[in-house]
Amino acid sequence: MSKTSDHDKVEKPSAGKQEAVISQVEEYIVKDPERFALNLARMIEEAGKAAAAWAKPREKGEVRDTVAEPMADMVKTFSKLTEYWLSDPSRALEAQTRLYSGYMDVWARAVKRASGEEIAEEQPQGKPDKRFQDPEWSRNAFFDFLRQTYAVTSKWASDLVEHADGLDEHTRHKARFYVKQVSDAVSPSNFLLTNPELFRETVASSGENLVRGMRMLAEDISAGKGDLKLRQSDVSSFEVGRNIATTPGKVIARSELAEIIQYEPSTEKVLKRPLLICPPWINKFYILDLNEQKSFIRWAVSQGQTVFVISWINPDERHGRKDWEAYIREGLQFGLDVVETATGEREVNAIGYCVGGTLLAAALALMAQEGDDRIKSATLFTTQVDFTYAGDLKVFVDEEQIAALENAMNERGYLDGNKMATAFNMLRSGDLIWPYIVNNYVRGRDPMPFDLLYWNSDSTRMTAANHSFYLRNCYMDNTLSAGRMELAGRKISLADVKIPIYNLSAREDHIAPARSAFLGSHFFGGKVDFVMAGSGHIAGVVNPPSSGKYQYWTGGKPEGDFDAWVGKAKEHPGSWWPHWQAWIEKQDKRRVEARKVGASTPVLCDAPGEYVRARV
Repeated sequence: MSKTSDHDKVEKPSAGKQEAVISQVEEYIVKDPERFALNLARMIEEAGKAAAAWAKPREKGEVRDTVAEPMADMVKTFSKLTEYWLSDPSRALEAQTRLYSGYMDVWARAVKRASGEEIAEEQPQGKPDKRFQDPEWSRNAFFDFLRQTYAVTSKWASDLVEHADGLDEHTRHKARFYVKQVSDAVSPSNFLLTNPELFRETVASSGENLVRGMRMLAEDISAGKGDLKLRQSDVSSFEVGRNIATTPGKVIARSELAEIIQYEPSTEKVLKRPLLICPPWINKFYILDLNEQKSFIRWAVSQGQTVFVISWINPDERHGRKDWEAYIREGLQFGLDVVETATGEREVNAIGYCVGGTLLAAALALMAQEGDDRIKSATLFTTQVDFTYAGDLKVFVDEEQIAALENAMNERGYLDGNKMATAFNMLRSGDLIWPYIVNNYVRGRDPMPFDLLYWNSDSTRMTAANHSFYLRNCYMDNTLSAGRMELAGRKISLADVKIPIYNLSAREDHIAPARSAFLGSHFFGGKVDFVMAGSGHIAGVVNPPSSGKYQYWTGGKPEGDFDAWVGKAKEHPGSWWPHWQAWIEKQDKRRVEARKVGASTPVLCDAPGEYVRARV
């Protein structure tokens, strides 16, 4: 009897397995080479149009590239990080060893897979990564190797920042942010040849997705007048005043900076105190009036509030010197004058959202010194008045970066809206940039209609004087909470603000972190009710009771340590809106006959007005 060799003992793949392997391989083979080649030629033609759309405004001098400035700051930051690790040979060796060890683990795993050994799939830590949900990322040895190598490299780079003890905190913060941006950008999920899903789609359509993608890229660069205006939603599905910002009302006054909208009552009786809302000028006010189901404004009207809203102009060259004092005089105090004329009431409740809340807080401190006591209670939505824990936006704030930004703004008198939109999108680039770049320009798919992302892309310009004052006094020097901010020739102090304040934060807010809003509560001179909503900067605020989503927390006085307050706070299911309404009525629950819009003021046009319709 002959001996069976080890080679003969190797189990041969079954016919079913062979067919499955062949089927998987066929998914990556071009079926129609001629059609594929034709589409590649069409893609190159569309890419040329995109390049022309980028180059034309630069040749005319209409666009000045500012990419070099943030890139220079990133290189400078990485240089400091590199200098720390290379300054000590043992430290550098330790860092290299960690990286090589990670690569060897990935290589060993790949070799075992190639030899036919079954490898247990690694269980992801934390939330599953949406970028790698396709089964081929784990099933296919090549894509699994790419995924594992990327994971090792990005974690190693992140650890370099966290373990660089010699960096000052601002540099570490910037390094952490830039590493995250680079890691998101170089993910294999972003590229055609390293993403199995994109590769299969390209093969299946013989490259037609690439033609569509390049066409969309050219359109978006043209729409951005030489810069990429990333589309995040199907803009054709929405129109302000038609299916966005539809709560009935009228524009009853207009200044150079603001239109004042009064909304029609929907109840027979209304609260005696009117409500004036000061939204951020960084975005448009209709985030509070997206649609009938999500509208905070419509809901407040239904609760018996007489609602007035400041709709800021989308500024241009004419407004370059309009600073914070101008926004207070021609926006907030102008709005108070209009409310008094329209209702006969001097006592007003006010809301400020995000930077609109920061402006409101500063205005209250100034008005306290000037003897203007018309605002009797203030509500702050995700607002910072102290910027110690201001989050990743502080990455963009130091003397060099602000000076460069001021030079760019002074050329036109304003900051282009796309620049600010890009900065905000970078705070969540993994959600707000790269998925859309892949979907739009590689897959060639139009984004889905989404009212929130339509609003997010409806960016606004900012006056040079206003934005410079904001960055220097708030993010850079933190003068408001320190009592050093100067407005109208006065040094203002939040300690002078004695009125009741409802201070709403959001637990997952990446723009105005809850910890930052909590600390800001300490500086007011009156009683502050601190509330923390679930979710983030937008969803935490725009959370109607009918949705039944999220939760909010209430607790004692916002004193001492934030984590201690959270640990003792009481959780409530659902929306915080009814809690706020009860707080408003606690200040003054008297009701009067509903006010007819236009009874005491001229009607200029229907809500949402003219200023809000201007698009960048």
